[in-house]
Formats: sequence, structure tokens, C-alpha cells
Amino acid sequence: MGKIKKIHTPLDKKTILSLKHGDKIFLSGKIFALRDQAHLRITQLFKNGKKIPFDIKGKVIYYCGPTPAKNRIIGSCGPTTSGRMDKFTGVLLNKGLAGMIGKGSRSKDVIQAIKSNGAVYFIAPAGAGAYLSEKVTSCRMIAFKDLGPEAVYELEVLNFPLVVAVDRKGKNIYDRLQMNCK
Repeated sequence: MGKIKKIHTPLDKKTILSLKHGDKIFLSGKIFALRDQAHLRITQLFKNGKKIPFDIKGKVIYYCGPTPAKNRIIGSCGPTTSGRMDKFTGVLLNKGLAGMIGKGSRSKDVIQAIKSNGAVYFIAPAGAGAYLSEKVTSCRMIAFKDLGPEAVYELEVLNFPLVVAVDRKGKNIYDRLQMNCK
């Protein structure tokens, strides 16, 4: 299975430098769950010179819209397709975002922005939303309540299982997978 690296948020440059595509990770600390509509609002706030609802520098965004909790901290919280957020990602990385969690490959522009900003893109196991919810130790909505599951949630996670999909050099596990399929 290979060694699993344990890392914590916020991500600093030393941590990001230590990560290579394909690394298995247990992430602990605060992450911010948001999807399409929250991304749109946040980028509009940036464009209008306004403050966003959380400090983005060194932080990790999880592309997720959790389901309602039923006597638990959070409902199912699996990753959503990252490519839908690609049009917003460059702005967020330029403002200091350190990492993203989702599923699926990223566009060439996003990979270039990851390289330019020294960031990282993780993937979470798709289809494992119920399991991932067990790794969330606290959850609170912090912005855009009207968006429901697409609001911004601050999650505290413990040993959240991830794989580094794109490292700070732009090395990408999806390139390796495509080569193996030819």
C-alpha cells in the first residue's frame, strides 16, 4: 500500500514542497467545502474588491456539497467533479489558495495555475461519501446559507484520506494513467 503521509492545514510551502503526485495522504485540520455557486459568488466578491467569508491564504477547498446530517456531524460528503470549478480556480489560486480536493482531472490552465502558485490538487475516493463523513469532526455553515448544500461550510477533518493528483510542479497522476492505458 505504501507509506501514508500525515499533513495538516493550513498548508505551508514546506508541506507542499514535500508532496509528489501519487502520494497517499491523511489530511487533518480545517478545510472549506464549497461548490459551483459558492465559487461564483466568491470570485465575484474578489472582482468587486470585497472581502470573502474566510481567509483563503494557505487554505484547502473541498469540492463537496454535503447532504443533511441525521443525528451526525455531517451527512454524506463525497467529492464532486473538479472540472466544473476550473473556471474559478485561477482566481482563487492567485489569491493564495494552497490546495483543492475533488475528483477527476483538471484543465491545462488549472495545472499551469497550480504550478505558478505552488499549490496542490488532491483527489478523494469517489463513491465513499458516507465513509468520508466519518472523518469530519465538526461542521459549520459560514456563508451563503441560501445556497443550501452549496453554501460554504467549514469542516474540521481528521485523517481524511487523499491522493496527490497534481503536485506543485504540475506532475499529474492522470498523465501516468493515460500512458498506461495506451
